[in-house]
Amino acid sequence: MRTVCRRGRWFPVFVSALLCFAAARADEPIVRTAEGQLRGAQLQDPAVYVFKGIHYGRSTEGAARFKPSTRVPRWSAVKDALKFGPVCPQAGEPGRRTTTAGEQLPISEDCLVLNVWTPSIEAGGNRPVMVWLHGRGFYAGAGSEPLYDGARLARRGDAVVVTINHRLNVFGYLHLVHLGGKQFASSGNVGVQDMQLALEWVRDNIAAFGGNPQNVTIFGESGGGVKVSTLLGVPAAKGLFHRAIIQSGARTRGMPAKTALSNAQTVMAKLGVTSTADLQAVPMEKLLAAVTTTGRTDPEFGPVVDETYLPRDMFEPVAAATARGIPIMVGSNKDEHAIYAREHPLMGKMTAAQLREDLLPSFGENTDALIAAYEESRPEATPWDLMVAIRSNRFHIGTIRLAEAAAKVAPVYVYSFDFEASPLKAAHGSEIAFVFSNATTSKDARQGAKAVEDAMSEAWIAFARTGNPNHQGLPSWPTYDAQNRATMVFDTKSMVVNDLRAPERKVWEGKELVR
Repeated sequence: MRTVCRRGRWFPVFVSALLCFAAARADEPIVRTAEGQLRGAQLQDPAVYVFKGIHYGRSTEGAARFKPSTRVPRWSAVKDALKFGPVCPQAGEPGRRTTTAGEQLPISEDCLVLNVWTPSIEAGGNRPVMVWLHGRGFYAGAGSEPLYDGARLARRGDAVVVTINHRLNVFGYLHLVHLGGKQFASSGNVGVQDMQLALEWVRDNIAAFGGNPQNVTIFGESGGGVKVSTLLGVPAAKGLFHRAIIQSGARTRGMPAKTALSNAQTVMAKLGVTSTADLQAVPMEKLLAAVTTTGRTDPEFGPVVDETYLPRDMFEPVAAATARGIPIMVGSNKDEHAIYAREHPLMGKMTAAQLREDLLPSFGENTDALIAAYEESRPEATPWDLMVAIRSNRFHIGTIRLAEAAAKVAPVYVYSFDFEASPLKAAHGSEIAFVFSNATTSKDARQGAKAVEDAMSEAWIAFARTGNPNHQGLPSWPTYDAQNRATMVFDTKSMVVNDLRAPERKVWEGKELVR
């Protein structure tokens, strides 16, 4: 290991040397950001630098709650960036807050932190930057979860990988403009504004980590994919990223302001408060408990079409102007719903009659047509497989609908992850490890996993570098259009299929997607 000290353009060489000598340890690199110096660590396997828990925004507690955060003030001493920062307020199992080192991260409203993995911090780096937006909807999650470890992706792609935390649930999306006035005009979207603030930090600082601020890709899965979809419709975020990857999270619309206002009124009634000042004074734990009985929240929270920060739906009726010219890669997994159905009493052994009985309450008069279309599309599927596929409609058909709108204004590449990585087959979230080049580190990796990991990681890296996911390990992958509907199917042998599972697409035409 070696110490690397970076100095600013106008920072005197001898002062920089003195500071580095005084502050550096023999095995830890130091990088100078716009706010001050950070001490990170150098990993051996793979050989990358990592900087954890970097605060990009001030605390959001107290009087700052429900308001846009601002950049942290400058500091003089060298700050350690050796441990992940606090997790934003959320409910759910503690495992989400446990890192690979076994540390249990605290929950705090001072949680606007990010993490950086980079192969080199030498001057003159021109590496693509990949900013990951974590999943678990808008109710939970953190960039520090072990599944999102960016070391291998950074090393493999000679890229800079960034993961972030941002406000969630009631703290990030409580729409209070009608109750609190102009200073709360964007309160229904402060979680997205946190993401924007993190991207501004990337713009201003990532060159010090060897990255190119003019080549930034945002990518995310599930709720993270929805966050990517949302940022494509945010005028204030224009220019902060240059490509977008949406994994199992295509979303064409935001939450209507009327619904968001009703949610805010529900929360205030539960708490017995009548003003925004009262809401800001409620203890963090009490506010979270008012909307959470399980890991999820009731009511549901998410980005709001507030006519200011998010002025309109992102891809309905057409793509927002802010999405014009931004290359997009978007896709879903073949068996998305399997992860949610893993405790179903009929798991894997459903009959045709039980399939229809299971679907009727959700799909009503459309049930028989759906079953027929999915049977045509998947002739080898069991009734259980069909149930999973039909209940995955918002992922599969959502991908198509966003792709159709986006393809009119930008290059779009569509994929389907079909590799059965576990007993749950190609379930929701099962592609993440392959994207991050972490799938084959497990002794439980299935046969063929290496080929899928190589194909996917290299595609994500190529897209981040050039806006085109094609590479030597894949067959030619055309852009998506309404005529051919070319889709890359990632499996042990990846291939392009035109209009993949067409009967499913057709049976949903003109219908509202169902959860």
